[in-house]
Amino acid sequence: MAGPVWGPPRLDGFILTERLGSGKYATVYKAYAKKDTREVVAIKCVAKKSLNKASVENLLTEIEILKGIRHPHIVQLKDFQWDSDNIYLIMEFCAGGDLSRFIRTRRILPEKVARVFMQQLASALQFLHERNISHLDLKPQNILLSSLEKPHLKLADFGFAQHMSPWDEKHVLRGSPLYMAPEMVCQRQYDARVDLWSVGPPLCLPSTEPPFASRSFLELEEKIRSNRVIELPPRPLLSRDCRDLLQRLLERDPSRRISFQDFFAHPWVDLEHMPSRESLDRATTLVVQAVKKDQEGDAAAALSLYCKALDFFVPALHYEADAQRKEAIKAKVGQYMARAEELKAIVSSSNQALLRQGTSARDLLREMARDKPRLLAALEVASAAMAKEEAAGGEQDALDLYQHSLGELLLLLAAEPPGRRRELLHTEVPTELERMRESRWEADTLDKEGLSESVRSSCTLQ
Repeated sequence: MAGPVWGPPRLDGFILTERLGSGKYATVYKAYAKKDTREVVAIKCVAKKSLNKASVENLLTEIEILKGIRHPHIVQLKDFQWDSDNIYLIMEFCAGGDLSRFIRTRRILPEKVARVFMQQLASALQFLHERNISHLDLKPQNILLSSLEKPHLKLADFGFAQHMSPWDEKHVLRGSPLYMAPEMVCQRQYDARVDLWSVGPPLCLPSTEPPFASRSFLELEEKIRSNRVIELPPRPLLSRDCRDLLQRLLERDPSRRISFQDFFAHPWVDLEHMPSRESLDRATTLVVQAVKKDQEGDAAAALSLYCKALDFFVPALHYEADAQRKEAIKAKVGQYMARAEELKAIVSSSNQALLRQGTSARDLLREMARDKPRLLAALEVASAAMAKEEAAGGEQDALDLYQHSLGELLLLLAAEPPGRRRELLHTEVPTELERMRESRWEADTLDKEGLSESVRSSCTLQ
């Protein structure tokens, strides 16, 4: 039975203590299990008398969603109970409080810390997105921290969450206006992409101030309905990748907003290399492949695989908590780095020998692209463009192929780490650009000649 209204309610099996927070429909208490373990939990108490039809549906959906998911960066629902007065959601306790308070006590969230948190939040969102679940109320107050010493982010409060496939559209307003995507207010029609709008401000912005911070509701509505581009604060300075991500998340037009897949793969998020228990397995698999290529005498492929493995060893070291295992991994990484340096010297020497033998820089780049299917494909498209250029009447086709090849090469150049292959790519791109300009000039000339011939023909007929 519920206790007196001025104190926490009573619940069999638990001792409810301090109040952690409260909202329109619920109050959250810190509690201890009466069992021998004395486990600490958070209990969300929802007063039945405060519920209407919509809030009952929201609560049932929240319970249904949380019952079926387990993820290291989503607050766990351990159990739920009810009595004549309340419904109780027994949740994982997060001792670090919410992100809003965490930032407020520090005045600013360093970008290095924000990036780690963003990876963790992106991991939770990817997990939900794969199951067609949208949170619909992402804000600092709904992002909790496991502790203050070694905080891990936990996504909480699924009171507005919904099952939404990529093609589903909703019309009912949900969430908090300060962090709400504009289409929810302006169009009253939205889809899962609203979570992408809301994910940026809590972690990318240097403070907890939302994009539509206002002094009144009228000012808030005017800002939401405005077509003005969201301006990022000049201070403190954000890295280029962080600023790029935030601008692409805070795109008012959902059709132009960054996609979920591009968000997960964005350099500032780089979910693939997030520290996790899988990091070491991925690194080990790549090392096995590198050793095999090394034994086969394929130095270039072995070097590439060792470098990819090292990209996973770094997050593996961050994830590993055991000091002895961490030192063992460091020792192995040192050996792999030493071998990678040896292979780099071998590959460099081999490349120089090929150039002395008259091998073109382009052929050398193709040779070094054997482990990069996308780069190899872009070079093949460029070769096809050259062939079209030499064929009679193929100027326009050549131009189209050059444009496609150049677009791919520019993207690959931006992502290519420093090294010989990047140098060769840096040489190839201007060459491709010059060929494309020549091809465009020829196509334009032929178009003009064709037009002149058509005019002359018309004049003759007259």
